This record gives sequence, structure tokens and C-alpha cells, in this order.
Amino acid sequence: MQGLSLRTQARLWYWQRMSATVLALCVFVHLGVIIYAVHSGLSASAILGRTRGNLLFGAFYTAFVIACAIHVPIGLLRVAEEWLHWRGKPAQVACFAFSVGLALMGLRAVYGVVS
Repeated sequence: MQGLSLRTQARLWYWQRMSATVLALCVFVHLGVIIYAVHSGLSASAILGRTRGNLLFGAFYTAFVIACAIHVPIGLLRVAEEWLHWRGKPAQVACFAFSVGLALMGLRAVYGVVS
């Protein structure tokens, strides 16, 4: 089976690096929010009360989910190619399907916490 073209590999490399930048920022902010919540003694119901209807919270975690849905499948494709010797369309389709599933589950979680 044929691998990815050099142009496609370069684009995937670019998108993985850009999504990693977004993820680094999101993880930093997310950990800060967790530390704040723990030190403030907030309960789960108090946290959910603060997130209901909060569009800023929803936008932040939507960006987090989308960055994950871009970043993770590109890495999985590399693992499938290098470790499993799985190349071509089947590997690409599987990683794309994983990306869609990850995005749908993550966005559903954000919707559940914000709505």
C-alpha cells in the first residue's frame, strides 16, 4: 500500500504542531481551573452551577476538544505506520473515524456541562 505524499505529511506535521500549541495552552488553563476549584473547596454541583450557560467556558473547552480531535489521530496514524506497519487508506480512514468520534464525544461533554 502506498504511504502519504510528502506534501500531505508536511501538512499533517504542521497541523499536529499547531494543535499541540493550542493543547499546551488549554492544559495550562485547565490545570489552573482545577487547582482553583480544589483550593476553593468547590463541590461538583457548585462547579456545574458556574458552568451552566457560560459561553466563555463552552468556547474554551470546544477549542480544547477540536485541538484534541486534530492532534491525536495524526499521532495515531504515525503509530499505526511505524509500529503496526499499517499504511494506506485503511489506516487513514480508521484515524479519521477516531477523530470524528473523539470530536463528537468531546463536544457532547462540553454541551452537557454548559447547557
